[in-house]
Amino acid sequence: MAKLVLLSAGLTGRTHELKVEKTTIGRVEDNTFPITEASVSSHHCEIILKGEDVVVKDLGSTNGTFIAGEKITESVLKPGQILRLGQIEMRLETEATPAPSAKRLDQTMVMQRGVQLSELEAGGGKPAFDKSGSGFSKKDNKVNKIFLFAGIGMGLVIVGLLLYVFLIASK
Repeated sequence: MAKLVLLSAGLTGRTHELKVEKTTIGRVEDNTFPITEASVSSHHCEIILKGEDVVVKDLGSTNGTFIAGEKITESVLKPGQILRLGQIEMRLETEATPAPSAKRLDQTMVMQRGVQLSELEAGGGKPAFDKSGSGFSKKDNKVNKIFLFAGIGMGLVIVGLLLYVFLIASK
């Protein structure tokens, strides 16, 4: 059985099996296959099953209907080809055509090797890792000390102002 597999972000993996002779695709809910995306027209296209062929017919859409990058008004969609409606892409899959992700790579790729521990220890004179078991030491952060002293100073000023206001109000 033929099916359309959505490939666009946010809709990836959503599918629609082509079970009936005529399937309408569009943005509104009265379509056989509704796709609620702004670039898809309300009644974008029809998919018509004619024997073994899957025919796509544009219904006067605003953003066009494309098969394999070519704008069409009516054309046959073959298994594995990409159908684009506005900004939404989908692929026609049949039981006879496996998904492209099942491809086997025929080339061997050489990976760069990582850095060895001995290379890290040899460079720079200082060991890269703390082997003493003491763990990491705390950094001396001068900014924290500045904020601490500024906070204490502000607190003393506020307390002084409150005492001054209290003394004036009690006279």
